[in-house]
Amino acid sequence: MGVFEPATARDEGSDTTRGLDQKYGDLKAGIQAFERVLVAFSGGVDSAFVLKTARDLLGAERVIALTALSDTVPEHDRRDAARITGELGVEHLVIATRHMEIEDFVRNDADRCYFCKTEVYTTCGRIAEERGIPVVADGTNADDLGDIRPGLKAAREIGVRSPLAEAGLSKSEIRELGRRVGLDVWDRPASPCLSSRFPQGTRITVENLTRVGRSESLLRKLGFREFRVRLHEDIARIEVSPEEFDRLNREPIRRQVVAGLKEEGFKYVCLDLEEFKSGRLSRA
Repeated sequence: MGVFEPATARDEGSDTTRGLDQKYGDLKAGIQAFERVLVAFSGGVDSAFVLKTARDLLGAERVIALTALSDTVPEHDRRDAARITGELGVEHLVIATRHMEIEDFVRNDADRCYFCKTEVYTTCGRIAEERGIPVVADGTNADDLGDIRPGLKAAREIGVRSPLAEAGLSKSEIRELGRRVGLDVWDRPASPCLSSRFPQGTRITVENLTRVGRSESLLRKLGFREFRVRLHEDIARIEVSPEEFDRLNREPIRRQVVAGLKEEGFKYVCLDLEEFKSGRLSRA
């Protein structure tokens, strides 16, 4: 995909010695140099901040948001993506991807994310080439560079730029900048794709993605903020923060959660006594 600039990252990564204003200035300078950009847009705070910054600097006519649509995307992410792009006034493409047809993805080995992101970024690259857009950018931040993220390899291979990581911006810094510029999702909890709820080696199916998605929607409707419903065959293992343990065990919440998840086909509904931590299954 020759139209793309090579993926790069600043050596300082998440260097905390550089001031937030300096990093923000670096981010804006980097995005201004793109001239036109297609943003791989999930609806989360990171890609939303990239999208808003690009729109503010380049103008809505030189920015496109692309959301990859598959069974792995939580429903509330789809709604947020549509709402945010509408508010920003940028063109929003929603493109169906073929994740569930990729055996290397549904097999769910350690490199599952690599095949997921390869599909997403290849789709972004194809659309960008068709539109004559020289840069595809994503929402990878500096913290992600030290995490277990096979998808970063796919981004490098395809030439996707990561302006937040290149500027050395951490997640907390992005949230602060998002708050400053009035991005209403600045404090939105992370929401990775639903396949991250499956233990490695558990085959990913549309049926189980739907079960997990509906189960998490129930918890969200009941007011829980940061949580995961992990799938272990016929067991649903719920992770929440320690502050929400008591609330989850309180009636009628406990009864509603148990009944709702059993309606989704789980035989057992368990609360993990170890607190919620994003990416725990990957680390395991």
